[in-house]
Amino acid sequence: MDKRIPVTLLTGFLGSGKTTLLSKLLNHPDMKDTAVVINELGEAGLDHILARTVESQHIADNTVLLESGCLCCTLTNEMADTLRDLFFKRALGAIPEFRRLVIETTGMADPGPIMANLLNEPVINSTYRLDAVVVTIDSVYGLEQIGLHIEARKQAAVADVLLLTKVDLASREQMAALTDKLLALNPGATLHRITHGHIDPQAVINVGLFDPETRKAQPQRWLREVKKPSINQRGTLPGHAHDNEIGSFTVTLPKPLNWDQLEPVLKWLCATFGENLLRMKGIVHAEDQPAPLAVHAVQRTLYPPTLLKGWDEDEPITRVVLIGKDLDEPKIRSALMQI
Repeated sequence: MDKRIPVTLLTGFLGSGKTTLLSKLLNHPDMKDTAVVINELGEAGLDHILARTVESQHIADNTVLLESGCLCCTLTNEMADTLRDLFFKRALGAIPEFRRLVIETTGMADPGPIMANLLNEPVINSTYRLDAVVVTIDSVYGLEQIGLHIEARKQAAVADVLLLTKVDLASREQMAALTDKLLALNPGATLHRITHGHIDPQAVINVGLFDPETRKAQPQRWLREVKKPSINQRGTLPGHAHDNEIGSFTVTLPKPLNWDQLEPVLKWLCATFGENLLRMKGIVHAEDQPAPLAVHAVQRTLYPPTLLKGWDEDEPITRVVLIGKDLDEPKIRSALMQI
């Protein structure tokens, strides 16, 4: 059981409906005991959000307590400083004891550095854990934005949950083309279609590694393994894509396996592919570990694995999901298979 505060990273391209979504979520009773960090430079400034609420109370500098029980603050300095400040105020009783955190980013934000910022600092990583990346996609203009802007492609590619907004304004052809593109770009993501920001909060919070009710790990749900045709034989590798597109693939590793041997290879992957490695997630069954491991990496950083005590699979299979831009899939598969 992981007692760290779960974090939902909410992002999406300019005009994709984050402001409307946040307004609805902040007034929902299921979002009680949630802290929300809103980037005040973004389209969803705090004043804009609060203008749609019934009642609010200022309880600290740039921090507002809503009638629904949500706690809102603007990001006025570095992300790590803001998260530390929230945690210490919570510990001292200066603000309510929130149980989860939502971070809203600007529309042009690259989610990779934000995830790295969240997970890379020991103090932050010991207090918070990334639950899920939730991305809003404009149903009318999303396909065009993904085609023109690398930020939009990165946002969609690393998402755990994709929210197709403004579906009431899009034609059937637009929806079909956008859905096909998203399935090709990120086949492992959960996809929801919404109008006017209406969605069950449970679709976007507590959808990561740990089940909020049982407190037990749900690795299959968190991993969101890419469903693609399997590779024929261990020694047979697929042809390398020569375009510069973002893609994803899953590598299934043979048994037996030791973490002491796998960890250096995963670190090598991070160092070799760097910023092109947008995200890596894996479930590892290692003979030198007391329980399976959940591993997570963003760009150049491999984060400490999470020991999944009390969980196992009927047929233990180690697999790693990689999402990135112009990744050398044959080289990666070869390196992992030689362990």
